[in-house]
Amino acid sequence: MRHALALLLVIVGGCGSCSCGGDGGPDAPLACGAPPEEHTGEATYYAADGSGNCSFEASPDDLMVAAMNEADYDGSAVCGQCVAVDGPAGSVTVRITDRCPGCAAGDLDLSREAFARVAALSAGRVPITWRAVPCDVSGPLRYRWKDGSNPFWVAVQIRNHRHGIARVEARAGDGSWKAIDRAAYNYFVEPAGLGAGPIALRVTDVHGFTVEDLALPLGDATEVAGAAQLPACQ
Repeated sequence: MRHALALLLVIVGGCGSCSCGGDGGPDAPLACGAPPEEHTGEATYYAADGSGNCSFEASPDDLMVAAMNEADYDGSAVCGQCVAVDGPAGSVTVRITDRCPGCAAGDLDLSREAFARVAALSAGRVPITWRAVPCDVSGPLRYRWKDGSNPFWVAVQIRNHRHGIARVEARAGDGSWKAIDRAAYNYFVEPAGLGAGPIALRVTDVHGFTVEDLALPLGDATEVAGAAQLPACQ
């Protein structure tokens, strides 16, 4: 087996409120249960570049991004999630890359480019509604090891995910799965480390869909691809 990326399965199970199943073959979208909650608030804009409290790098080729209000930021739980925004003059889908401490619950601070899709920049502040939607990603999940990660302290960030990430777990030596706490800067941190690797991680999204990557090489300020993506749902 290749050293790098041994995802062995995508589990569609333990889904909580979602319905785990589809009809039309293994590649058919799965049912996600109730429609996503619709939020109401106001949109402002700032000179966003894709970086911010979610610890992503600047993304000059993709400026459809936004900062989430403090309440809905939820300790970085929405980082990397996509939301569809409806405003007075149009709609846009943005990826959450930052938080807005001064924004009221329900508000979004959009990039200038995204705000221009829903209203004239001269408006400055406009009413909006928004809801979580799948991100239009290609390829598998990606894992970013934070600088300083080593066998005795490790932090990992999940990237390129279709749905919001609810939980990350590491497999212990006895085969059990242990949850890793998520920091406000959008890394899952294990202060005692996870050993020299390869490392087995289980990622669960907000719908309860789960991906297991069972042989990830540990890195320091490096990023590695997994072997599968979270399944689509409708």
